[in-house]
Amino acid sequence: MTTYAMVALVLYIAREGFGYWLEYLNIRHMKLSIAVLPEEFNNVVGKETIDKIQSYEIDKATFGVVSSLFGNVILIAFIFGGILNIYNNWISSLNLPFIAAGLVFFLALSYAETLLSMPFSLYRTFEIEKIYGFNTMTLKLWLLDSVKSLLLSTILMGILISGALWLIEWSPAWWWLWVWAAFLAFSVFMMYVSPYVIEPLFNKFTPIEDEGLETAVRLLMDKVDIKVSRVFKMDASRRSTHTNAYFSGLGKVKRIVLYDTLLKSMDTDEVLAVLAHEAGHWKKHHVLKLMALYEVIAFAGLYVFYRVVSMDYVATVFAIGQGTLFAKAILISFIASIVFFPLSPLLSYAHRRHEREADRFASEATGDSKPMIMALVKLAKDNLSNLYPHPLYVSFYYSHPPILERIKYIGDIGNAGNDGNDEIDGST
Repeated sequence: MTTYAMVALVLYIAREGFGYWLEYLNIRHMKLSIAVLPEEFNNVVGKETIDKIQSYEIDKATFGVVSSLFGNVILIAFIFGGILNIYNNWISSLNLPFIAAGLVFFLALSYAETLLSMPFSLYRTFEIEKIYGFNTMTLKLWLLDSVKSLLLSTILMGILISGALWLIEWSPAWWWLWVWAAFLAFSVFMMYVSPYVIEPLFNKFTPIEDEGLETAVRLLMDKVDIKVSRVFKMDASRRSTHTNAYFSGLGKVKRIVLYDTLLKSMDTDEVLAVLAHEAGHWKKHHVLKLMALYEVIAFAGLYVFYRVVSMDYVATVFAIGQGTLFAKAILISFIASIVFFPLSPLLSYAHRRHEREADRFASEATGDSKPMIMALVKLAKDNLSNLYPHPLYVSFYYSHPPILERIKYIGDIGNAGNDGNDEIDGST
């Protein structure tokens, strides 16, 4: 092993060790803090639920560490134990055309990863989630979902890999730009077609049966000037009791999807508050802002990848006999995961800032902060959410502010009032 490869290995182990330390801090902080409950939870969350939250978080964290350790051992053996070199040489020995070789290389790795992760997915679904009353999925449905996911990922990966490799052959000097543009176009295309092609493969979507709720939803959307094509109920309860709601699609194909579990758990005002929050993301252009941010990162990343992959230095450092583009892609992705880890808090902060803006929008759109607060309380209770995550853990891994922080923020908005004005300006 070369000196630089050893440095990369040490940095990777340090990064993973830091992550495990954060898990320890998070669980310890929860245990020390959870005995103190805010007023909003007093009549909703009892000691039994508090104990259940603690157990669920501990079991999830323990399972996450075990599965992560297994994955890290496999990854280290693959990159530093010579397996990548052997695999790369085997692919090269097949003498396949460039695009075919790339398809075999990356799809086979994807299948191997899926196979290795299946025992952990089974245990998480049929042990942890079942013990805590979340899993409602049968083994038959799990297998059917797995087969669908595998076929779908094969098709989508096949399209993306083939297209990218064709562009590399077609334009050796500018392929990084064309690949970036093609991937961007594909992402936008998938946002349009996913509600009609992808999502129905896994769930059934039906119009909500409560006409009063649908009318209230449409009135709210009209108030905030959002045009929605349909309001659907999704049969989430076939798989889990977790609750959620979301917007999907873009432009004229935007639609609202409510989990049937959410409709069962919340009253009309609370459902409207959740939807107003989602509407806030649209009105504040959060989807477009995040897409722009990630596309800038992807643009720069692909250019750097183009520059590095044109040299054999990376392959030499990691003792790869034949410096194929495919092996270099794996190694550069590995290095990038280490280099960009310190930036995780910045990206997480951007997400949390958007969530706070959406919470403010929801409170102002509904004219009352109480339904949103009660919706968050119920979401926390129904999903057994950690009420007291460690701040450092939050900074790295939380895309949403912690529940209690959100409740306080929304409560402060409600206390401040809206100067007697219930009108919401639809412009941003």
